[in-house]
Amino acid sequence: MTHAIKTLRKRPDFLACARARKHGTKGMMVQARAREDASDMIRVGFTCSKKVGNAVARNRAKRRLREVARLFLPTHGRAGWDYVLIGRHGATADRPFGALQDDLIYALKKLHDQ
Repeated sequence: MTHAIKTLRKRPDFLACARARKHGTKGMMVQARAREDASDMIRVGFTCSKKVGNAVARNRAKRRLREVARLFLPTHGRAGWDYVLIGRHGATADRPFGALQDDLIYALKKLHDQ
């Protein structure tokens, strides 16, 4: 079953995810929380700190995270949940794309099993 995806934009939404469940993989950190509203929409946010590198490296890492989320969150994510994907230094931008996909699927399984 596929769900619509909306991008998180407001800081309080990111902070709420930071206080919820999280699971790290080699390629990224994934934070997830179940919302109280009855919406069937998946919301996702992306962030990379300056530890990841300069602006070019951060943007490249975020582009890769956005593409992985676009491909796999509609099928592997849960409706009514918020997710934040955080890029890792030296891993997100350089990791093979297939491994990045596996990282997201693995993290989502772990987060939903908690």
